[in-house]
Amino acid sequence: MKVLHPTKLMAAAAVAFGVLASPLAQASKDVTFAVSIALETLDPYNTNSTLNQAVGKAYYEGLLEFDKDLKIQKVLATDYEVSDDGLVYTFKLRPNVKFHDGTDFNAEAVKINFDRPANPDNRLSRYIQFNVIDHVDVVDPLTVKITLKKPFSAFLNALAHPAAMMISPAALKKYGKDIGFHPVGTGPFEFVEWKPAEYLKVKKFDGYWNQGKPKVDSITFRTVTDNNTRAAVVQTGEAHFAFPVPFEQAARLEKNDKLDVVDHKNSIMARYLSMNTMVKPFDDPKVRQAINYAINKEALAKVAFNGYATVVDGVVPAGVDYAHKTGPWPYDPAKARQLLKEAGYEKGFETQLWSAYNDGTSVKVVQFLQQQLAQVGIKTSVEVLESGQRVQRVQQVQKPEDAKVRLYYAGWSSSTGEADWGLRPLLTTGAFPPVLNNVSYYSNKSVDDGIAEALATVDRDKKTEIYNKVQETIWNDAPWAFLVTQNNVYVKSKNLTGVYVEPDTSFWFGDIDLKQ
Repeated sequence: MKVLHPTKLMAAAAVAFGVLASPLAQASKDVTFAVSIALETLDPYNTNSTLNQAVGKAYYEGLLEFDKDLKIQKVLATDYEVSDDGLVYTFKLRPNVKFHDGTDFNAEAVKINFDRPANPDNRLSRYIQFNVIDHVDVVDPLTVKITLKKPFSAFLNALAHPAAMMISPAALKKYGKDIGFHPVGTGPFEFVEWKPAEYLKVKKFDGYWNQGKPKVDSITFRTVTDNNTRAAVVQTGEAHFAFPVPFEQAARLEKNDKLDVVDHKNSIMARYLSMNTMVKPFDDPKVRQAINYAINKEALAKVAFNGYATVVDGVVPAGVDYAHKTGPWPYDPAKARQLLKEAGYEKGFETQLWSAYNDGTSVKVVQFLQQQLAQVGIKTSVEVLESGQRVQRVQQVQKPEDAKVRLYYAGWSSSTGEADWGLRPLLTTGAFPPVLNNVSYYSNKSVDDGIAEALATVDRDKKTEIYNKVQETIWNDAPWAFLVTQNNVYVKSKNLTGVYVEPDTSFWFGDIDLKQ
């Protein structure tokens, strides 16, 4: 017996009564995205998840934004100027913009938004992105002046990042720390419902300042962790867009004449295996270097990513401004065994290997890493973490000595498009959890000082020289096993337009439309 869902029954009834034949009736444009991991919070200032912030672009906007090629564009700011000393940024704001709750967007709203993450007492994840702000002044309702503590040459990039999107001051006051469950922005869509681990739904905001947009009525971001299921829901039409695509199924999906498979090789999503450098045996550089030699990255790219990945040749991926080519580390298991012997681990050792993700590709990666390390005597017990476990066990650890993490497979995109965000949040002493993501607890004063010096200079040649030296030092210290950058491969319905995956794996859907 065929069972009709209520929506199908309604449609059938409409047809029976001739409603759909009316020229006034028009089917709503409801788009579904299938994404690979669950959302953690809807507060863009309190997450390091690219997906959380990508989804946030539906209901939030910033002064600036990155386009699909990571070029900076004006959004809520109509113009800006920077003082000669690099300390003062003055922004002219777009007039007649309302938040979804009716609150006016103005200079006071900007001040409230940036004062919040810049205050260390708020303990927000993006503090390190905004702690360079000294103070924010309201010049007039549509002019705001941001003064920095010191020159910070990546500041415009930081403001174009989706972590810098504007939240309604009234909503911040009403919800306080629970704002992560109640997003209220100026974006093209307004929040409808969030069921963690299942889906998030937004609908068209009728009061959106950019008239004529959005062109669709709703978007549902559905969590589909299983690779095969994510591919299937696009083929059946249950979803119009899926990312990432199961690499092993890309060729088959291309044969479907209703779908477009897009392979972007400009990805800056680096995959790496971090090592807790504060505990034995990973406190010994020889052990860390041995692990780099023990892993066949070319084979990893083929086995886990079906060839849709490139072996990394530097700490920061090619395509990011100031990235420096240093490698890659060659595959040399004999060298790995020799270094382990020199470090006193001739018979190897046992340890834990956690994956930050539970999607199908990540499972393949950690299984491959487990096999590779076993060949040089390193026995690992593998655990694949769900998002809640990742937050609790890794990101919310208050003291380095309490960290239980040992080997940790993760990924990161330098999503401001500048080397600063590929280095400072991951490899400086100030970025230990819970502040940011230095899960290797790597600390090198020359690296810390070099990154600070690079950010304080506006001389490009000098900045390049400093960043090169910093990246060479990190590469040789090997707090990570440097693995691959994965291609951004996604599939969408041919009827869906105006949607892209950006190089940092975020989404751009500023011109989204669905042809009926």
